[in-house]
Amino acid sequence: MLRISILFLLITQLSFGQKQKKANKIIISNLQTHVNFLADDKLEGRRTGTNGEKLAYEYISNEFKKNGLIAKGDNETYIQAFEVNEGKQINKSTHFIIDGNDLKTETDFTPFIFSANKSFEAASSIALPQRDGVWFWNLKDVLEENKTNPHFDLQEAIKTKVKEVTDKGAAGLILFNTSAIADEIKFEAKAKTETAAIPVIYVYKAAAEKYLKDEAATHDIKLKVDIGEKKRTGHNVVGYMDNGANSTIVLGAHYDHLGYGEDKNSLYAGSTPQIHNGADDNASGTAAMLELSKMIKASKLKKYNYLFIAFSGEELGLYGSKHYTEHPTINLSNINYMINLDMVGRLNDSTHGLSIGGYGTSPKWGELLNAKDNFFTIKFDSSGTGPSDHTSFYRKDIPVLFFFTGTHGDYHKPSDDANKINFEGELQIVKYIYNIVDATNKTERLAFTKTREAAATSKNTFKVSLGIMPDYTFSGSGVKVDGVSEGKLAQKIGIVAGDVVEQLGDFKFTDVQSYMQALGKFKKGEATKVKVKRGDKELWFDIVF
Repeated sequence: MLRISILFLLITQLSFGQKQKKANKIIISNLQTHVNFLADDKLEGRRTGTNGEKLAYEYISNEFKKNGLIAKGDNETYIQAFEVNEGKQINKSTHFIIDGNDLKTETDFTPFIFSANKSFEAASSIALPQRDGVWFWNLKDVLEENKTNPHFDLQEAIKTKVKEVTDKGAAGLILFNTSAIADEIKFEAKAKTETAAIPVIYVYKAAAEKYLKDEAATHDIKLKVDIGEKKRTGHNVVGYMDNGANSTIVLGAHYDHLGYGEDKNSLYAGSTPQIHNGADDNASGTAAMLELSKMIKASKLKKYNYLFIAFSGEELGLYGSKHYTEHPTINLSNINYMINLDMVGRLNDSTHGLSIGGYGTSPKWGELLNAKDNFFTIKFDSSGTGPSDHTSFYRKDIPVLFFFTGTHGDYHKPSDDANKINFEGELQIVKYIYNIVDATNKTERLAFTKTREAAATSKNTFKVSLGIMPDYTFSGSGVKVDGVSEGKLAQKIGIVAGDVVEQLGDFKFTDVQSYMQALGKFKKGEATKVKVKRGDKELWFDIVF
């Protein structure tokens, strides 16, 4: 009888092992299918708002439907649309006609981003500016006078000139440059600056030499400047598993990538545009999330509801996840926790190194997660913030976890392709996360804990920090505060989320980039003032870095 029992046990174990191997092979095959589709050249890098993004979100929607998830986007669909503000654009009605010659926009001339949207017709002379007429300014003299001046700022000089001629009655200003010194003037679509009272355009050198060479001549000018908002639409994909529970677990991953690098976020150094397929970043995370949705749907894990979200716009500054948390399709207060998968496809076969962020966002994570895992070598980061979509949920006081297998030489380059994904390693991550979800089904809802802020990453290094987390989706002038670092300068002086920082000392800035440039002007121990806009109020704070 004992021999029969042992034999039965061995047969049962063997059968279970074979089933497990078969199940693992199916998951690996599915992961390969997802990544190979999402990272295929025909999707052209899944840039937010493109046809490649559309092909991707249609694929993800179909997978959600096959996996039995309820559509939880807009209007009973899987899709949740959101706007991405790309700055300004020159609208087609903009024109500049001189002496009957219709010049081409951005070939012969360009308006400045700060130009007023106005039109006028006038007979005007370069040499004899008249009130209510168009004025001309040759940049030659100011460029040559300041060619050895390291502090000279041409853009500021132009803005000063615009104000000066406006005060003198000019109806418009036309700039050109006959010197050999390059001015590098172009339409800066993403620059944020105060709009002038008059239209201001720049005539490129070849056109200026052809049409403006005679300074004594009177020119018949017809000018119209029409600058408008430039926007595109991104799309989150949202699927829901309704178990009739009071609380919901969220699993998410961004599916967008860099396209051809048009948004200037590529690390590719070549001059020929190439498709950035983003197999690891983040077809890998999206594939893992899709497989988890299938596994959880087929499981007995019914204590919670589940929300699965594929975000777009992450590469532009967390647009999709921020939009979702500001326009949720379920009650955010009912969310138990959120798991974010971003770049989980390059597990090292030797070290098995896995990074998990958000460890400090709930005391329960310390009980459920083990640094001495039998398979992984885990590095924990306590912070609930970082350069990925879990940050948007942490900002809403929701516990988070962030899974990441590390950066590599193909990060944000065209070489991040599907043939470099470690699918066996990704399988282990999928199973690990499933086990976490399983474990939390045996616990009550997790408590939330605030953590330190993760340092913002940048190619630049600064000697000082204000201690704010910028809102990269903010389209106004200045830097909107999305969060403040615990114990840092901003918190100490009273800056809060929602404030808009506009000036450090004498340095005014209009966006994150110019804010970073201003920070670089200061050293530790220096005293200065910070200008902050809070609603309709203008506040000044004295600080010492």
